[in-house]
Amino acid sequence: MTLNRLQKIISDSGLLSRRKADLLIKQGRVTLNGRLAILGEKADPISDHILVDGKDLPKKLNHKVFLLNKPYGVISSCQDNHGRKTILSLIPSYLRHGMHPVGRLDFDSRGAILLTNNGDLTLRLTHPKYSHTKTYLVWVSGQPSQSILDKWRKGILLDGKMTIPAKIEILNKANRKTLLKVILKEGRYRQIRRIANLIGHPVQDLQRTSISNINLNGLKEGKWRELKKEEWISFIN
Repeated sequence: MTLNRLQKIISDSGLLSRRKADLLIKQGRVTLNGRLAILGEKADPISDHILVDGKDLPKKLNHKVFLLNKPYGVISSCQDNHGRKTILSLIPSYLRHGMHPVGRLDFDSRGAILLTNNGDLTLRLTHPKYSHTKTYLVWVSGQPSQSILDKWRKGILLDGKMTIPAKIEILNKANRKTLLKVILKEGRYRQIRRIANLIGHPVQDLQRTSISNINLNGLKEGKWRELKKEEWISFIN
């Protein structure tokens, strides 16, 4: 008998991310062997009967991870009530079942984003304690001084909390704008754009080029590729 936490079993099925599984258990929408499940308890996915919203879990999916180069104007969600184009629409419909984006990339930003049906991978790449780096190429207005960039590097007060130190390098200056390479170990809501506004150099264009060691490497905007297992397995081992 192999026992795992319920939220892990649910996320491994490809039905939901682990975070959403936590929420459903708290809401009383998950049952274990005919009774309401309790957050944190363990079960055997083979011998125990688990229902989510009264339905059996789907059979465990083969774990897949897709790297996409998100264009401007696409939202990082599985669906949208306003009819906007979603990240799932960038892959064929027959591959979409159970897939969800790993983290977010703003509507007005572009670049690398992952889709997966692997809940463990999603947790490892989005939870702050794992501190995976993300690299961005950012055009900002004007030419920020080294003293201003040093403040950004050391940390900026945002929502009452200092940001984690960042690596920032000037790559180019042209036509009253500056190209920065920014490497972060956290991903707060619109973090780069908000800091750029605070220091007086608003973002003109923002592209994420890599997530940890996973790089776009010439992948064209709007295109995707499936990652080989050896490219992502180290994140969950």
